Amino acid sequence: MKSVDVVIPNYNYARYLRGCVESALNQNVDAIRVLIIDNASTDGSQQIARDIAAEDPRVELLLREKNMGPHASFNDGIEWAQSDYFLILCSDDLLAPGTLENAVGCMEANPNVHLTHGATFFQVEGRGSDTAPNIGARAQWTIKDGPTFLKDICQAGLNYVSGPTVVVRTSVQKQVGYYNPELSHTDDMEMWMRFALRGSIASTAAVQAIARVHSNNQSATVGNIRQWSIEFEDAYNAFFNGVGAHLDNSEELLRTARLALSDRAYWSAISLICRGEPGGRQLFARALHLHPAAALLPPVGYLWKRAGAWSLAKASIASLTRRMTGTAIAD
Repeated sequence: MKSVDVVIPNYNYARYLRGCVESALNQNVDAIRVLIIDNASTDGSQQIARDIAAEDPRVELLLREKNMGPHASFNDGIEWAQSDYFLILCSDDLLAPGTLENAVGCMEANPNVHLTHGATFFQVEGRGSDTAPNIGARAQWTIKDGPTFLKDICQAGLNYVSGPTVVVRTSVQKQVGYYNPELSHTDDMEMWMRFALRGSIASTAAVQAIARVHSNNQSATVGNIRQWSIEFEDAYNAFFNGVGAHLDNSEELLRTARLALSDRAYWSAISLICRGEPGGRQLFARALHLHPAAALLPPVGYLWKRAGAWSLAKASIASLTRRMTGTAIAD
C-alpha cells in the first residue's frame, strides 16, 4: 500500500483553503496524509483549518503564531514527510482528479524516476466559465534522464516545471534537502535541478493541477522581466556554484543558461523600446551584462527557436514604425 504526504502552506487564503484540502483528500490513492501549515493568517484561515482537521483524521495542523515565511513552511513539510511520496500544494491551488494516482503509478513503474510533473490549468479569478480541459485524463509520461533535464532547463532559461503538479519520492527528497531561502521565487527550479542529480524526471501534458490566478499570487510580486531574469540567474548560480559544481559540464551549462536569459532579455527589451514602454533600456543593459557579444551580434537565432518570438519581433517593429511615421504597416 503506497502512501502520499501532502503539505499545504497557507497565508490568508481562507477562501481557497477548504477546496485545496479536499482536492488532495479526494485523490484515488491507498493512504494519504495532509499537513496544513498556516503562517499566522489574519483572515480566519486557522479556524477553517481546525474545522477541516476535526472532520477528517487524515489532516494534521501546524498553526503558527508568527509568520515565518514560505520557506519555513516548505522545509518543515520536508521534515514532517514520512510516506512513500510527497507533494507541496499551495492553498490557492487544486489537484486535478487522478493526479496522485498518475504520479505514483509512474514512479512505481520506473524506480529511477524521482520527480513527476504535468500541465497546470490557470483559472482566472472572476471568470467562472473557465474550465480545465481533459480533467482526470490518464497521464502519458515522457521520461528524461537527469543530464538531459539539466541541459533542457538551462537552454530554456526559465522554470518550465509547474510546481503545483510536482510529486516526488520522499526518500530522495530527504537526500536532496531543503529549499534555499535565499531564492525568493526560483527556489523550486533550483530544487528540480538537484533532483536531476539523483535520477530521472517524468512529465505529462495532462492537466495535473489548477492554479487560481488572482492579485495576491506570490509570483505577482515580481513586477517585470528584468527582475525575473535576475532571479533565474540567481537560481542557476546557486546550483552550479553549489551541488552542481562537480558536474563535468557545469561551466558549459551555466553559460548556456546565461545565454538563454540574455536572448530573452534582449528581444523583450527591443519590444519595450519599440512600443515606447518603460524599462527597455534597463532590460537591454541586463542582456548585455549576461552576454556582452550581443551588442555586436543580435541573437537572431532565438527568434527561430522560441514559439511566438518572431511574431513578437514583427509586431514590435510595426509598433516602432507607427510611432515614427504615424502610419500602419502590413504584416
